[in-house]
Amino acid sequence: MPRRRQPTARQERLGIELRKLREAAGLKAREAAALVGSDSAQMSQMESGIAGVSEERVRSLAAHYSCADAELVEALAAMATDRTRGWWERYRGLLPTLFLDIAELEHHATYRLDVEFLHVPGLFQTEDYARAIFSYRVPELPDNDLELRVRHRMERKAIIRDSAPVPYEAVIHEAALRIRAGDQAAMRTQLIRIMELSEEDHITVRVIPFDLNGFAGATNAMMYAGGAVPRLDTVVRDAPHGAGFIDSEAQLGAFRTLFRKVEAASLEPDRSRDFIHRLAKEL
Repeated sequence: MPRRRQPTARQERLGIELRKLREAAGLKAREAAALVGSDSAQMSQMESGIAGVSEERVRSLAAHYSCADAELVEALAAMATDRTRGWWERYRGLLPTLFLDIAELEHHATYRLDVEFLHVPGLFQTEDYARAIFSYRVPELPDNDLELRVRHRMERKAIIRDSAPVPYEAVIHEAALRIRAGDQAAMRTQLIRIMELSEEDHITVRVIPFDLNGFAGATNAMMYAGGAVPRLDTVVRDAPHGAGFIDSEAQLGAFRTLFRKVEAASLEPDRSRDFIHRLAKEL
């Protein structure tokens, strides 16, 4: 298959998982390559996402690696054959690739979990709120670039608005609900939007109030995207120059535990909705 100049995060993830299987089997790249009539250079390109890999080769490699996880093999084979060109492709060359990678990750997610402490989760944001967030960037974005980011964020909501939306649970700290990214009217509209969405069967909203005793988890903000199998889950966290994708099994397990701890500390959905309603009335 032809080389890719810039593989997507999803393509890189497929290569990473194939490398993990090879290493678990105790094989070097050249040894694995010989088993499928390839060479170490091509194996390196497949495992880095630079070169594509066919479904047949995925299954062949998995067999040589003695992988007994049939669900994982099926999921990897599906990743290898996926040719989806979603709505985010319209932004290629216009926005940083991170924006496209996150949209593609969400498109393939089987569920979404968010924990936010300072901002309203992106999937809940109104245009005015998102515009205020992007406007605060230094140096300031040109108007066209800013509007592209706002439009992209609005289109990301497809995963919770389509005819087959994914289950979505958001845990939001009171700080995020009180910080006025925009003016008073915009924040009231934003809170009302969250309440409206919280009424949807597939959406759960929980709030962590300021006066909660014993809560020390304010550094655990995360975006958690469920994969076709748990091993293919992904966590996205803010990083100094954008966002970082986390996919190691140990870290994924730790973030699942952290989410459940934060979830357990939050208010129940009905109480959370009442809490947000009171905040909106104060504005």
